[in-house]
Amino acid sequence: MQLQNIILFKKVRVVSVFVLLATGISCGSIFKKEEDREPLARVGKSYLYKDDVEALLKDNVSKEDSASFVTNYINNWATKQLLLSKSKINLPEEQLKEFNQLIENYKTDLYTRAYKEALVSQTEDTIVTDAQLSSFYEREKENFMLKEKLVKLRFIELSAQFLDKDQVASRLDRFNAKDQKFLDSIGIQFKNLNFNDSIWVKASRIVNEIPPLTFENEDRYLKKSQFFELQDSIGVYLAKVTDVLNTNDTAPLLFVKPSIKQILLNRRRLELIRKLETEIIDDAIKDKEFEVYVKD
Repeated sequence: MQLQNIILFKKVRVVSVFVLLATGISCGSIFKKEEDREPLARVGKSYLYKDDVEALLKDNVSKEDSASFVTNYINNWATKQLLLSKSKINLPEEQLKEFNQLIENYKTDLYTRAYKEALVSQTEDTIVTDAQLSSFYEREKENFMLKEKLVKLRFIELSAQFLDKDQVASRLDRFNAKDQKFLDSIGIQFKNLNFNDSIWVKASRIVNEIPPLTFENEDRYLKKSQFFELQDSIGVYLAKVTDVLNTNDTAPLLFVKPSIKQILLNRRRLELIRKLETEIIDDAIKDKEFEVYVKD
């Protein structure tokens, strides 16, 4: 692939810009790799190099698209550099000092955060035992109040034309060993099903799964030991509610386990970071890399 004279950027009154373009480009990349960095453009003392742009190019784009991308990139880069140069000349000195301080603070935060994350990832213990989860739950139970009703239920969705609906409903309600085996054997005929009634599910999720069920009528159907059948033009919805927890009840441990685990891991991480920071200070003082000259 050959690419010649992609763009010539205009000279600017205060700062000149020139563009050096590559010729004889191979198919895999617009720019050849060279030992010395070769400039594409200059604004004042700032240079844009081939390898800066090369990393952004994709192999599967056409010559024309690549040329257009490079042209736009160079122009955008030059515009930013020129505006930056102008801002340093024309903005008030106090504002420039403030911006420079913000830049330094951001750079420091970026480096230190990345370094701390790297140290923590090497030493962090991410295992949280069931005993630790249970212990935290028992201590903090009052902080785990439900903001939404939770329900345990069995559920089957049938097509509107399903022939043996009554038998399926009866077996789903009773649900002894024979019933479970029977329903499992014909489960492929159901549009949707859930036989695991040991899991707590948010009422809002159930309302979304069963269209005839709404937030206005859910209290009529989502009651402990309630069996209900609802129907619309799409299908028939059968459900047996086995347990219910209402808003402001204490959330069950199984439901809040993921949240508790994350809380414990976050606390562990913060404690580890504080320990690392203390050790860094202590080591620096010991090695005379850090001294404080301010007297009390």
